[in-house]
Amino acid sequence: MKILVTGGAGYIGSLMVKTSLNKGCEVMVVDSLERGNKDAVDLRATLIVGDLKNKDFVENVFSENKFDAVVHFAGYISMEESVANPYIYFDNNINASLNIVESMIKHNLNNFIFSSTAGVYGNPIRVPINEDHPKNPTNPYGESKLIVERILLWYQKTHGLNFASLRYFNAAGASLDSTAGENHNPETHIIPKAIKAILENKEVSIYGDDYSTKDGTCVRDYIHVADLVEAHILAIDKLQKEKGGFFYNVGTGTGYSNKELIETINKVCGASLKVKIEKRRSGDADSLIADPRKIQTELGFSPKHSDLETIIKTAWEWHKRNSKLKI
Repeated sequence: MKILVTGGAGYIGSLMVKTSLNKGCEVMVVDSLERGNKDAVDLRATLIVGDLKNKDFVENVFSENKFDAVVHFAGYISMEESVANPYIYFDNNINASLNIVESMIKHNLNNFIFSSTAGVYGNPIRVPINEDHPKNPTNPYGESKLIVERILLWYQKTHGLNFASLRYFNAAGASLDSTAGENHNPETHIIPKAIKAILENKEVSIYGDDYSTKDGTCVRDYIHVADLVEAHILAIDKLQKEKGGFFYNVGTGTGYSNKELIETINKVCGASLKVKIEKRRSGDADSLIADPRKIQTELGFSPKHSDLETIIKTAWEWHKRNSKLKI
């Protein structure tokens, strides 16, 4: 099987590349390297550097190659940045996706796996959140992903596009062998920010301690990056066997508060992290917890590494070894 992985020089994409190669797949990576790291790409893969917003570039990739599946990770991911600069989110996340899908249709290719987000739901009206929950994004990032999902549905109806959209909750942790970890630029996720704070002897900020939760801090559902990659592998298998458009929440169904997260980080890392409580960020929900029953039932998904201690331990080991990398 030949797979195209966009954003394969990034956090989740680079581990997807390695995992697919280890399963015997042929893998091509397309990445602009704007926010990825060339060194993160497994040397067994073919890397093409280019901008997916460029229609001619995308057309050349698909005219010169035949793929059995396309896994689209490439995109901007910061909710805060999207509020400050919505244009780049709508431009990058939507137009790149549209170019890929259009070229796939033109060249009679199918099986598109989309890296989506629980941000499409916005502030939930019920928890845990299933796939039928109302979609009300609270920031341009979530809106950009929801627009792409709607585009995929239209292409499925009009051209028979086969796709699966995976709505991540909180991707976290690092690969078990410390070859793939989280260090975005800009970094907005609490686990890598907390670990960096320990390594640099700085404080970490928690945004808000007056939420309607058990200890006043936000509650989130964390999924280990290795389990997240496995969900993509299972989704490809699904599309090989069944035609249609599918949406899946990728989470565990268990939530941890920011305070619980800090306590576990201190325990695993043997630290005493300095914490600064700041005001809430606009759009942050009290609790975001997945109802994962659909992906468990339809794909047989069963997370193996997503307990909080394993997530933090793998992240800690990766950051100690690779803290200067940008991926």
